[in-house]
Amino acid sequence: MRTLTKEFLDSITPTMALKLLEEGNKRFVNNLKVNRNLLKQANETSDGQHPFAVVLSCIDSRTSAELIFDQGLGDIFSVRIAGNIINEDILGSMEFACKLSGSKIIVVLGHSKCGAVKGACDHAEMGNLTALLAKIRPAVDDEVATKDNRNSNNDVFVENVAAINVRRSIKAIMERSTILEHMILSGEIGIIGGMHDLSTGQVTFYTDTTFIAEP
Repeated sequence: MRTLTKEFLDSITPTMALKLLEEGNKRFVNNLKVNRNLLKQANETSDGQHPFAVVLSCIDSRTSAELIFDQGLGDIFSVRIAGNIINEDILGSMEFACKLSGSKIIVVLGHSKCGAVKGACDHAEMGNLTALLAKIRPAVDDEVATKDNRNSNNDVFVENVAAINVRRSIKAIMERSTILEHMILSGEIGIIGGMHDLSTGQVTFYTDTTFIAEP
């Protein structure tokens, strides 16, 4: 598998970038991972990198973006924080990745059985985690389908909140970064949300969160 070059990055569209991720996840699910020489890739990217995607995901040890999308060194920017929330530093990182480094797509990736989401559902408070979970609480409030057992013991409630949280993060990116919003609306980059199933490894992309307007 070749290391990504600037020429390759310049030649692909946001739609093509999404397809690369979909194909990589399919390989991961079917245990057909590409054979890579990671040491060679480390050497080839030592003077520069040209990642084609930015993936915002949770810190959960089972949801490494490089693994579940079967990507190598220099292929994607991986941004990880509990509950795949948005803050100023993450927005700045995404702006760097897309505006300065040329990445073609942003993926906001939630996952099943998310501990941060469960904590928000249970109104957990503990040190600095309190402020982090507060950023997920609006998704809990937005989940109106569940009337009873609105806590982490209700698997359906938790998964509904996780999905809403992904959608809220995408909305926050569009609303809080004029740089990224302009790039998305002009077709320079795309953005999409999705959910990673820890049991199967499969990533399901949410078509209603897709903003890919080819130039």
